[in-house]
Order: sequence, then C-alpha cells, then structure tokens
Amino acid sequence: MTEPRRVVLLDLDGTLTESGPGIIKCVIKAFEAVDVPVPNDEALQRFIGPAIIDSMKLNGIPPQKLDEAVRVYRHFYGDANVFNDPNEPGRKVPGRLVNSMYEGIPEQLRKMREMGYYLAVCTAKPEYQAIPICEHFHLTDLVDGIYGASKDNSRITKEAVITYALDRIGVDRNAGDRALMVGDRWTDVDGAKLNGLDCLGCGWGYAEPNELREHGAYRVVPFVSELADAVNDYFTERQ
Repeated sequence: MTEPRRVVLLDLDGTLTESGPGIIKCVIKAFEAVDVPVPNDEALQRFIGPAIIDSMKLNGIPPQKLDEAVRVYRHFYGDANVFNDPNEPGRKVPGRLVNSMYEGIPEQLRKMREMGYYLAVCTAKPEYQAIPICEHFHLTDLVDGIYGASKDNSRITKEAVITYALDRIGVDRNAGDRALMVGDRWTDVDGAKLNGLDCLGCGWGYAEPNELREHGAYRVVPFVSELADAVNDYFTERQ
C-alpha cells in the first residue's frame, strides 16, 4: 500500500522569485501602447500576483482595448529583449527575466524534498511563461511539476489553477493525500480556501500589510529560511 502524499503547491512571483520589476516594466509598456494613463506606483505593485487581465480591468483598461493591452504585455514579458538583465549587466532580456530568485529558496526546496514532500509550482502566470522562468532559474530541477494559467484565458484565477494542479498531480484526498498552498498574495489564500486547502503566507513577497492574515492565511512566515520548517510543522500538526 502506498503512503498518502503530502503536496506543497508553491506560488512563483513573490514566493520563489522577486519578479516585480519585470512585471511592472511590461505593464507600463502595455498601458502606454493603448493610450491609457499608467497607474500610480502603489497600484502597479498590486499587479504582482493576480492574473494580468484582471488587474488591467481593475485599473482602467476599457474592454475594447483589453486584448491589445494583454498582447503588448505578453510580447514585452516573454519575447522582447529590451530590458537590462539585473543578473548580467549589459545583457538585454524580456521582462520575465528582469527577475531574481529569493536568496535561500533552493536550499529550502531541497530541504522539503528531503522531507518527502511533492513540490509543484502553482502560478496564475500562464504556464507557457512560467516554464521557461523556472528553467532559467533551475527551479525545474527542484520541483516535481509546474502548473499555471492557460494562454486562452479559460483558466486564469488562482482557484482554477489550484484545481487544475491538484487534478494533474492526481491528489486523492479520500486516500489520505494532503496539500498545502504557499504564496504571498490574497489570491493564493482565497484560491486555496475555495479548493478546501490552507495557505501558508510568505511575508517576504508583495502582500500589503495584514493582507494575508485578513484573508485567512493559516500562518505567515517572515523569512525564507523558515519556509521548510513551517511547511513541516503544518503537516505534522495535522497528522
């Protein structure tokens, strides 16, 4: 008889990587392209985490310009080598690589794997964008799967992506399998709850003050160095 699995779903932006600078640069390009005023700095920070199309709707992109704004964003984010690489001065990269991995994340992922956890990236970023980012930072060597939103916008909410990931992984809660979401924004917490999961909040990401607790995060850990032990505490407490 196989042992029940313990699955850890890991958000990407603001949890594993510090992706804000690249996302914001591409958002600005998109607003400029469709001639809509660029949101202020505070509003731009809120683009990190939720699906890009939802954030654009909330920040004044009219319906008739939405498809073009998303197209421009995706072009600069995924294809256009126009931004300076923060990790290699002088090199031009697309927005997705104006990005860096949080210090200590590889060690924490290795530690969780040694503890026997199944690790999967679970992001509202389109899967075709998430995979090359994970490959670039060698995250593909440290996790068991990568699951994201669909390119056609049929699967864009965090709730839908979590449902998709659990299904693809084959999580069987009736057989004793258990799962935990790990993320830095309210969308991670709400998406987890709608799937009957708890969410461990990451205090080093892009959440506003008290955002994670107000939405019902099981716990918020302030430092990357605490991640693996916090995950292990969760599953141990709920045996």
